[in-house]
Amino acid sequence: MSVTSIMIAGVGGQGLVLLTRVLAQVALAAGYDVKSGDVVGLAQRGGMVWGSVRYGEKVHSPLIPRGQGDFMIAMEALEGLRFAHMLKPSAKVFLSKYRILPNRVLIEKDEYPANIPLLLGERGLVVVEIDAEQMAVDLGNRRLSNTLLLGALSVELPFSKDHWEDALRENVPPKTLDLNLLAFAAGRNTEAQTCATT
Repeated sequence: MSVTSIMIAGVGGQGLVLLTRVLAQVALAAGYDVKSGDVVGLAQRGGMVWGSVRYGEKVHSPLIPRGQGDFMIAMEALEGLRFAHMLKPSAKVFLSKYRILPNRVLIEKDEYPANIPLLLGERGLVVVEIDAEQMAVDLGNRRLSNTLLLGALSVELPFSKDHWEDALRENVPPKTLDLNLLAFAAGRNTEAQTCATT
């Protein structure tokens, strides 16, 4: 059986550690061998962070070989572009519309790319762009955007709804569980804009 590799990219404070933990727990509960890791280092809120989850019959490393990722959750658009080289040409990217301007953009040394979904599509990637931040605000808490993106990805993976809900129940604060379950369901049902590959 082949290994499925999932990349997660974002900035500090967006909940990347939670996503990797939930993904790994779901795959483990479904009976797969799982390896996961996240690289947060000394990243402060707003700094670059990334993680990976790999599952299959036998997985030897959490590190995704360059060009071998099957899926990506990009919690911030530019970070999705930064790590696109880790994906297969036909991989699917769940891309948040949310933009956090890096310091070099803020001090006008660089420009933020104008059309990141198009740039990703030109690499052959299938891009599903989701306004996760606004959807989360509409649900009552902007921090739910990561759970929304996870819900969108979950439709592509062979795990039961019960496994997902159990993992969320065990990993989010009890007082936010109901909202997280709502956000997850909204992500699964999102009418996302899909940018066709070229």
